[in-house]
Amino acid sequence: MSTQPMPSNSKPSYAELAARVQQLEAEKAAKQRVWFKIGEKGGVSIYGINSRFPVTLYGDQWDRLLSHADELKQFMDANRSKLTTKQ
Repeated sequence: MSTQPMPSNSKPSYAELAARVQQLEAEKAAKQRVWFKIGEKGGVSIYGINSRFPVTLYGDQWDRLLSHADELKQFMDANRSKLTTKQ
């Protein structure tokens, strides 16, 4: 399907609308995907967590953070009522 807008005097067909909905759903799913990248300075960046910028830490920092994953989960569970979510 073309990304060009349709002339205002014509209505899109059901097939065109269905294709557009499918395209938008695929784009949304791709945005929800979490992925990682090694930066120029050797840091590991995490993308797709609904943050404007990636979160970047060096390997030893990720190791240290991940070694406290259970503790972090418990802390978050204990403080769930104080946490906000980002849509």
